[in-house]
Amino acid sequence: MNWDLLEPLLIIISIDIILGGDNAVVIALASRNLPPEQRNKAILLGTGLAIAARVLLTMVALYLLQIPYLQLIGGLLLFYIAMKLLTDTEENDHIKAGDSLAAAVKTIVFADIVMGFDNVLAIAGASHNNIMLVIIGLLVSVPIIVWGSRIILVLMDKFPLLIYFGAGILSYTAAEMIMEDRYILQYMEAYPLIHQWFAVAMVITVVTLGYFSNKRKGTAV
Repeated sequence: MNWDLLEPLLIIISIDIILGGDNAVVIALASRNLPPEQRNKAILLGTGLAIAARVLLTMVALYLLQIPYLQLIGGLLLFYIAMKLLTDTEENDHIKAGDSLAAAVKTIVFADIVMGFDNVLAIAGASHNNIMLVIIGLLVSVPIIVWGSRIILVLMDKFPLLIYFGAGILSYTAAEMIMEDRYILQYMEAYPLIHQWFAVAMVITVVTLGYFSNKRKGTAV
């Protein structure tokens, strides 16, 4: 596999893992009231259906991003998501635990679709219209999220710099989405330096703004 394919695949896997922490918490919360023998079934069924829904949503997003200026809008929205990742301290106490296998699976799938919008948008931008990269990225990263969720969440709590790294990846993807919008690209051809350094500048900007915002709230690293 050459670097042109490996780079977006690594970015997709990183996005899935970084943004998958909340989804891992949803899985744990939604199945916490089930008997032990049903929890694994809920996790497997819920995760499997959530992956299928995520692939379908990403395919739709890939199609929609071909509409003029939607990559620009998507990129700007992704910058907002990156900032939210850095500064949001909301908990997931509103997730309702299911009392039956079907209820838990429904909660997992529904919550994953609602909360997975950031993943879908980021992955659509990072995949460069290659749906196979999306599928491979999900197949690699989802087992890591499901079975390693506790480790991921502990690491993020212990090493908050990982959140900044994740926000940097999202910012880089957002900048690439904006630069790849064909209507923006035609204006940027005359300014190759801006095209070359825009992503780096935006990563630095978002991470810096997030840091100072957290510092103001007393939650900076």
